[in-house]
Amino acid sequence: MRILWLSGREMEALLEMGEVIAAVEEAFREHGLGRVQMPPKVYLYFEKGDLRAMPAYIPSLDRAGVKIVNVHPENPSQGLPTVMASYVLVSPATGQPLAVMNATYLTDARTGAAGAIAAKYLARQDSRTLGLVGAGRQARAQLLAIAELFDLERVLVASRTLSSAERFAEEMGKELGVDIKACEVREACGADIVTTTTPSRKPVVRDEWIREGTHINAIGADAPGKQELDPKILRRAKIVVDAWEQAKHSGEINVPLRERQLFREDIHAELGEVVAGKKPGRESDEEITVFDSTGLAIQDVAAAALAYRLARERGIGRELEF
Repeated sequence: MRILWLSGREMEALLEMGEVIAAVEEAFREHGLGRVQMPPKVYLYFEKGDLRAMPAYIPSLDRAGVKIVNVHPENPSQGLPTVMASYVLVSPATGQPLAVMNATYLTDARTGAAGAIAAKYLARQDSRTLGLVGAGRQARAQLLAIAELFDLERVLVASRTLSSAERFAEEMGKELGVDIKACEVREACGADIVTTTTPSRKPVVRDEWIREGTHINAIGADAPGKQELDPKILRRAKIVVDAWEQAKHSGEINVPLRERQLFREDIHAELGEVVAGKKPGRESDEEITVFDSTGLAIQDVAAAALAYRLARERGIGRELEF
């Protein structure tokens, strides 16, 4: 038996954001129609971070797999990414491992794709400004993905330090040819679409900063105890989660649920239900909408299957004896 190894550089070359968005949107549709297998992610907690195992099977793709991914917020001080991941793609017919992949960029791309898909269904279609709270790798992925679907005229970026926001604005402004301004969090929250990508355990976005008609992608809260938004925002908003079972214990809604500031009936839908047409997305220009993203294993297997197919077609990667 042979197995394909795909490096981080090869994965970045294979996975173009537009194609990842299409693959992940189809995965959400299959999820909304109840045609996937996806057990809850499993956590191991360390002193400075955590490790997660994320299995999924999408029958329509004839692919299954497991991602192992860490989140260590202090890593950048050591020259390492906050998030690193590997993926094992498997044939459901035989259980044979087909490929082992560096999944760090895959994780960035598929998370960015989810934010863009949520904005497609939940943001105003005339949205032209994007506010980013956080200026790391995931902020970059969210910007690249949303720029695929929206004609952005201006981007506002806020970070813990002005220097990191300014660096992001300069680099991404040149890459995309878009006006990007470093600013305070309050100003970034005045955009049509607001995306938060911080590891915060207390709200960084205040209720009074969010106006009617705003769509918020809440990306950073992906483990118990994390939250980025003032719970008052959630009580004003139409809330769409990626998956209720994950979001209730590790998404943006986890703390307000535990503190009984929010209840199950306050959740409008899962994103897959909206993509599949089972529940409506945005219904008026005045609505505030929130997408609570915890990151689903179906996103990973969809992106991994795409990378594997393209690698085989293009002769990319190294075959190893299993």
